[in-house]
Amino acid sequence: MRKERKIQDNDHLYNLLRYYVDFVLRLSYRNVRYVGREKIPQDGAVIYAVNHTNALMDALVLLAMDRRPKVFVARADIFRNPKLAKILTWLKIMPIMRIRDGYDEVKKNNETFEKAVDVLRDKIPFCIFPEGTHQAKYSSLPLSKGIFRIAFQAQEMMPDMPLYIVPVGLRYGNFFRFRSTVRVQIGDPINVGEFIAAHSDQKAAEQMVEMKDVLTERMKNTIFYIPNDENYDATYEICAAVVKGQVRRMSAVSARRQHPLDLHFEANNTTVREIAELRQNDPDRAARLMELGNSASVMRKSQRISLASVSVKYPVLSRVLKTLFALVALPYCIPVSVLTLPINILCSFIFTKLRDYAFRNSVRYLVNLFVWPLLMIIYSAVAYAVLPWQWALPVTLALLPAPIVAHETWRLLRLGVSDIKLLANSRLRAIYREIREIILTK
Repeated sequence: MRKERKIQDNDHLYNLLRYYVDFVLRLSYRNVRYVGREKIPQDGAVIYAVNHTNALMDALVLLAMDRRPKVFVARADIFRNPKLAKILTWLKIMPIMRIRDGYDEVKKNNETFEKAVDVLRDKIPFCIFPEGTHQAKYSSLPLSKGIFRIAFQAQEMMPDMPLYIVPVGLRYGNFFRFRSTVRVQIGDPINVGEFIAAHSDQKAAEQMVEMKDVLTERMKNTIFYIPNDENYDATYEICAAVVKGQVRRMSAVSARRQHPLDLHFEANNTTVREIAELRQNDPDRAARLMELGNSASVMRKSQRISLASVSVKYPVLSRVLKTLFALVALPYCIPVSVLTLPINILCSFIFTKLRDYAFRNSVRYLVNLFVWPLLMIIYSAVAYAVLPWQWALPVTLALLPAPIVAHETWRLLRLGVSDIKLLANSRLRAIYREIREIILTK
């Protein structure tokens, strides 16, 4: 009798395709950085608790962290189509019901929880987004109970194996722009067995509440966290306005050389803390700061000025370099932009059907993953059909990076236009100067 295949079982085709999937993922970002991987326990089973901000890209970024297979959960409604459900299962994704699906449906999660325990028993990392849904904000949502039910059930069924919940924070430079940056921070793990033993005087439900509070705090520590209140937009604007000044201030007191993404991460969280302190110690000045932040946000967005123009470290040098690169690359960029037009047209069409902007990068990633190889086969066949192979070969090789080079060239041109708009807007620059004076000169 044939043994039933488990979702975590090794699959050679899956492992082979992982190289291509991870490769395209890294091409989709200018910089992908993983911090704190040494914190991942090696002596037991691991549940990754990941913040959810960027739809499919969150799972792909976590998957690319290392070569280990990982099993994920996703909302159950996408499994309703049997063929799609089969594909998702092959991709090592399991369904999970949410409260919004109804309490009767949530009861079906017991099967998922049992399979999750089986995955953990085989020491395959289990990945869950405990916020239950995504939001494209530098903030967080309340955690659902599912992750704790899985953890407690798994620990009970494998008492001799250590089990850890590992918080993971994803911080994107931009949620909606292709070729942005992403920083992944591994937080301090929670040893589930030790936690339960330390709270043995409490009932399981009370232990889960305690663990929920601990995990919430540790997840916040792994992300660029802005309280999701009426001052969110103003705070985000202020952080961008002062980030280069905060980085200079931090670099002046530390001889340790840090990665730019780490510096920005630390600088932004420092700004959020300083705003909170200002609210407590000087409410009037804090109110003025929030007013300035809101004004800057509204004005900048109405003028379609990028935050990248506000936060760039060397604005004059940046404008010169962007212009030079764009001019040098244009002779290559214009023809390859025509050749990559099918990708952009397809993406634009799909974007019109999306209600949630957070899926835009996921769509662009998938289109590049599947469509560009097909276009390369077509273009290569045409090149070899009409040109001698000595010419067809370099043409084919020159086309390989076309989507990336074309996108980067137009991105720099767009940012160059944004820089000029900011330079011409003296009122907006005056607001940013006052914001910097309040934060950086205290």
